[in-house]
Amino acid sequence: MRLWIGIALLLAIAAAAAFGWHWMAADPGYLLIRLRGWSIETSVVFALVALVALWLLAYLALRLVRWPLRALGRSRTRRGQARLSGGLTALAEGRYAQAERDLGKLTGQAALRGPALLGVAQAAHARGDDARANRALDEVPDGCASAALVLRARQLIDAGQAGPAVDLLKTALAEGRLPPLGQQLLTETALAVGDPATALAALEALARSQTVSPALLETLDVRVREAALGRAADTAGLNALWSGLSRQQRRHPELIAAFARRAAAQGQILAAMDEIQSAQKRAWNEDLARVYGELGPLELPARSRTAEAWLATAPNSPALLTSLGRLHTELGAWPKAEQYLERALAVEETARTWEVFGDCLRGRGDATGAALCYRNALRVARGERSEPLGGAGAERSGIDTHALMVEERNAHGVPRLPAAG
Repeated sequence: MRLWIGIALLLAIAAAAAFGWHWMAADPGYLLIRLRGWSIETSVVFALVALVALWLLAYLALRLVRWPLRALGRSRTRRGQARLSGGLTALAEGRYAQAERDLGKLTGQAALRGPALLGVAQAAHARGDDARANRALDEVPDGCASAALVLRARQLIDAGQAGPAVDLLKTALAEGRLPPLGQQLLTETALAVGDPATALAALEALARSQTVSPALLETLDVRVREAALGRAADTAGLNALWSGLSRQQRRHPELIAAFARRAAAQGQILAAMDEIQSAQKRAWNEDLARVYGELGPLELPARSRTAEAWLATAPNSPALLTSLGRLHTELGAWPKAEQYLERALAVEETARTWEVFGDCLRGRGDATGAALCYRNALRVARGERSEPLGGAGAERSGIDTHALMVEERNAHGVPRLPAAG
């Protein structure tokens, strides 16, 4: 397409030149210039040609005069690019002293001053010279001020000063000058210091920037909203946060668990139970089965009946069996609690199950057995082998976990054969 446009343009110029030549040839005109006793007589055509020739000569002379300067500038640019490349490579490879030297030589070039100072600050901070890093950040030009702010915040976080870093980033966010990386950093740091409100504000700004992948954004969103639900000050605030979630968000097991825990802590046990029960009807989730047994001492009989009904869906779920053991322990039904906990340990040993077993034995009055269960909980948490319980423990070690097996199906509804045991 460009070739045809060029050909058409050349044809138009040729046609205009031919027409102009015939028009000027009929009457070339007469030009007389008198200046301080000098007289110049010529035709208009020659005068125009002379002006064009003089302009071309002046242009060529200027190019010749500027050629050494341009050559020097190109050479300096090539050296700067080589130093920038070498400095960034050294920074990525961990050769921080060399990176600082190479990038420091570029701070005198206006076009590279900002990036070079940022690289110097990163290299100095990486090798532990925060004073040099701060001096470099102080010299960063205004065009790179936002990037310098993020590096300064990162430096504070690495120094264990997460609170001041959050304050710095929060102020920049309020002023609208926090870049996406700073928004992500503020989201994660605010979560770490227990400020979900600030994390939520930063997350909303990060979502508007559309600079991170949907998967990462969803992960951050779940973490932030889980923290916000877990720290809701009162019932009204909790319900407002929960109702503000989309339908898809209210199906995340992490958010359901956070809401249920906080609702139960605030006395809304029925709301907590309802959300978990509805979620388990849609799709079975081990974490929610575990949380169901950790909602406190309210509605124990109703929760135990519901949990026992779930055995038809997940008969060998360690989380469900542990929750049943916990619920019957709180009800004082020690034999039934032991039965569920023994079965849970036969399926899978977890520190949580051993801890609940210890609570059960302690409530029954078996202090020795309870102490052994608590020790086993610590051992399992450290990845060590547990000690067998004495007496009835010999019987527990041979529990047949297939006794309560019913038909299990995979996510596509296809029946699964029980594993050989």
